[in-house]
Formats: sequence, structure tokens, C-alpha cells
Amino acid sequence: MNAAADATTFDAIVIGSGISGGWAAKELCDKGLKTLVLERGRNVTHIKDYPTANLAPWQLPHRGALTRKYREENPVASRIAAEDVVHFFVRDAEHPYVQERPFDWIRGYQVGGKSIMWGRACQRWSRYEFEAPERDGYGIAWPIGYDDVAPWYSHVEKFIGVCGTRDGIESMPDGEFLPPFDFNCVEQHMSDRIRAHYGNRHVVHGRWAHLTRPEPIHLQQGRSRCLARNLCWRGCPFGAYFSSNSSTLPWAEKTGNLTLRPDAVAHSIIYDERTNRATGVRVIDANTHAVSEYRARIVFVNASALNTVLILFNSVSARFPHGLGNDNGLLGKYVAFQNYRASGSGFIDGFDDKYYFGRRPSECILANFRNLGKQEMDFVGGYTTFTGAYRERGAVTAERVGGAYKDAQARPGPWKIYMYLQGETIPKEANHVRLDETQKDEWGMPLLVTSVGYDDNDEKMVRDWRTQATEMLAVAGCRDIETVDNHWSPGRDIHEMGGCRMGRDPETSLLNRWNQLHACPNVFVTDGACMTSTGNQSPSLLYMALTARAVNHAVEELARRNL
Repeated sequence: MNAAADATTFDAIVIGSGISGGWAAKELCDKGLKTLVLERGRNVTHIKDYPTANLAPWQLPHRGALTRKYREENPVASRIAAEDVVHFFVRDAEHPYVQERPFDWIRGYQVGGKSIMWGRACQRWSRYEFEAPERDGYGIAWPIGYDDVAPWYSHVEKFIGVCGTRDGIESMPDGEFLPPFDFNCVEQHMSDRIRAHYGNRHVVHGRWAHLTRPEPIHLQQGRSRCLARNLCWRGCPFGAYFSSNSSTLPWAEKTGNLTLRPDAVAHSIIYDERTNRATGVRVIDANTHAVSEYRARIVFVNASALNTVLILFNSVSARFPHGLGNDNGLLGKYVAFQNYRASGSGFIDGFDDKYYFGRRPSECILANFRNLGKQEMDFVGGYTTFTGAYRERGAVTAERVGGAYKDAQARPGPWKIYMYLQGETIPKEANHVRLDETQKDEWGMPLLVTSVGYDDNDEKMVRDWRTQATEMLAVAGCRDIETVDNHWSPGRDIHEMGGCRMGRDPETSLLNRWNQLHACPNVFVTDGACMTSTGNQSPSLLYMALTARAVNHAVEELARRNL
């Protein structure tokens, strides 16, 4: 299994080098498989290619702000990017897509993908999130439950390093945690007041992919302790937060089994009708546009949710004229996302003699308390609330110029508490992506059409969250409370999911319980495209766990000669 027959033949191919692709590469290489990782973007080497990692604000040409020209040319990317990280986001004009309804498709094409800029929140899903879609009638059944994935959560958490506390909350299970960052005094106050008032609402330390106290496995990766600079999305020269670049890809490379090819646009997966198996991947060189083919016994598709669907759509054959594995016509359908439309804040008096040290890169989490065990609201699904407290910059003063004003800016301002929503949305057939019939990009790939929107369930959830946030901020002792509905387009959360969902029935799903295409079992999809529903917890940790679980199954099946 180990020896590659030639430079184009491998045991396994992984499409994509982001958070799930990096994990596929690590697990496959650890198990002895010669593995090719295809990445459509440029190479980004850990530390060397983080040009702004150590710059102070005044060292950036525009102090961190985007120019008007960039904003006008990149209306989608500029909703997220800033001057210090703009080089990690794709430019709109270079990678066009068709918005049938407004949808912000945020992308990062480079080795490591969006794992360089990700939010790093790492809560486990609870059993409620796996069970609720079928129980409350807003989705099909997941083919797996929490117990199936729990050991793989532990496997991933130990390797990447996740800080947090064991809180015993049923809607947000505990994991393998490093010590948490500390609450500040107002966060502790808020947590105590909310728990005392409600009994079942828990504001706890965030579970974040940061090394607060590295274990030997992290030191072996060359990573070190987080210094609380909170400059993470520039790329961390200490490797203190997890990314493919700092962790899984270098680990895979050390096995001697990894071949990494940047600038390789995956065109399609090659299918052999005689064996009912995929045999490899057709690739377009991003710079020369030359076409080449690579062969392997198994293929992992981890190109990020919507690009994975695009590649499967483009993988046509006489057997699959509408896309690889798409016998039921559901490829590209039931695309969903997480709802980030609502936020709130309020000032809190007191604590004037208190401050905090450093720029903690994590937030507090208020675990979901809606629709647990049964539907009790006029909407389905639940929501997580991220929250925290901080001091505003500058003491309150009526002066606007002069020495008194300058002195006031050197003193800490009043305390403020913020909250924002991360809500579950319903996967619906109407929310879909498909290939444009005429337009192509410069590599000859059809453009993706996005047709995704909110529904009445989302509106009801936003209204309930704003009511509850207002109430909880008051319980915490806040004044001048405000909540807003920002009316962001879907996609800006960068948590798009679905389009190639897992399920028990090949009539209603594309993937089985091991993330294999029902109709082509040596192709695995383990990024966001595989999601049957969105849950309310951040999804990246689950992608990594599902990937490790699927690789283990794939290698066992290879040993049994079933693949």
C-alpha cells in the first residue's frame, strides 16, 4: 500500500488542505498511506508566510482599514477582511459566483484554507442537536449520534489542544480540556447573576482551540503557549492556536507519506464504470492551466462545503450525468448556515478599580437553553450565545480636544457586556446551489449559483433571542441596553453546510454513516457539505472528528479489500 507506482499514483487523494483536509492528510499519513493533498491556492508555510503577524497597528499602511478601492472592487470579501489579513481572502473578481439571492461566500484559497483565519470555537455538539431535526420534524435523521462521534471528539481535542472547563452542561458536553482563560470580574458577575436568576442558563468559559498549557503532543508539533495577543487570524508564529499549517500538515509531512501540491484546481473526480469506483482526480494547474490526472484507491473531498459540491457536480460520466453520486437529484440541495443576525450590549456600573491582563483570544459561551428534549417555542432548533465583558477605551469626558481630553483617553472607560447569536437554521430543499449553465471561471470551471435565504423560523428565533438577551443583560445589571438585527445576508457567518448530506436512506441523502457516497463508496466527504443539519454549536470540531472517524473506517475497509 505504501509505494507509489509513479509520481501520479497514490494510496489516497485529499482535495483541500483546510481544517478537515488537513485532518484527512494527517490521519491517512499516520496510518501509512501515501497521500496527495491538492490545494487550489498558493502555498502558505507556517511562520514564513505570515507577513503581518508581528506588526503594530501603526506599521500597517492604513492602520488596519481597507481602502475605498478595495471595498469597491471586493464587496463580499470586504465584509470580513481587514488590512492585516486581506492576503488570506480571495478577491471577488478573481473567483466569481452567481448570487440568485444575496449570499456572502467568504473564501480563503491557500494551503491551510480558512483554518488560518477561523474563529477557533470548539464546542461539542450534544445529543439534542443530532436528534432534534427528526424529533421535531424539520429534517431527516442523522445516521449517527453523539455516542458514535464522542471518542473522535476526544481524539481530535487531545491533538489540537482545546481550552475550557468541565461544566457538566447537557446541551454542551465536556471534552478533553486544557486550562481555560480566566473570566474577568464582570464576566464572573454576569455568570453568577444569570445562573442564580434562571437556574438552567450557564455562562461558561469558551472552549477554544488555544494552547493555554501545551501538552507533550503539542510540543512535538513545534507549537507553544498562547501569549494572548489576539492577532490569531494573521497566522500565529507560536502555533498557539490550531491550524492546518501549524499542526496537521507539518505532522503529516514528517511521516514521509505526504505530497502536497498547491496551485492545483480540482476539476473533477474520475469514475470507472467497470468497478463502480473513483480512480483519481483531474486537476488544472492554477498558473499554467495545464491538465493532469492523479490516481488513488480512495478520495477524500474536503474543498469546503460549497466547493466540494461544485466539484461533485462537475464530476460527470455516463453513469452519473448529473454529478458524482447524485442518483436522487439532491446534490446541492438542503444547504444551510448559522444565523448571526442578532447582537446586543449594555453598560454596567461599578468595578471601576478592576481591569484585566492581555488580549484574551476567547469569549464566554451561554449554552443553548431552547427546545432541549422537546419543542417548546414557536420555532425549531436552538441557539448558542457568545458573550463577554470589556472596558471601553477612554474615560468619559465632555472635552473633545486638549490636554484633559488626551489624559482621559489614557484611562480605561466604563465596563460593557456584549452578546451575539449563533442560531440553527433549517435545511430546506429550496436553499440550494447549482452550476451555472453558461458562465465559467478562468480555469473552465462552471460558476456556482447560490440560492439561499432566511425563512420565518429564522425571524422568530431572532425575535426570541433579542427578547432574551435584553432580559439577561438586565439581570446582569446592565443599563442602556440595546439589541440589533443586522439583516446580514446568509453566508457571512462562514458556516455554510449541507449540499451532500449524510443519512440512512440513499433516497434522501448522498452519504452514509461513514461519510462515503452511497453510490461510489471510495469517495468520502467530510467537510461542511456532509452536514445533515447545522446544530447551534460551531461546526469545525465536528468536521475534524468526522474526518478522523471516516479515515479510520476507510483504512479498515482497504485492509478488508472492500475498497
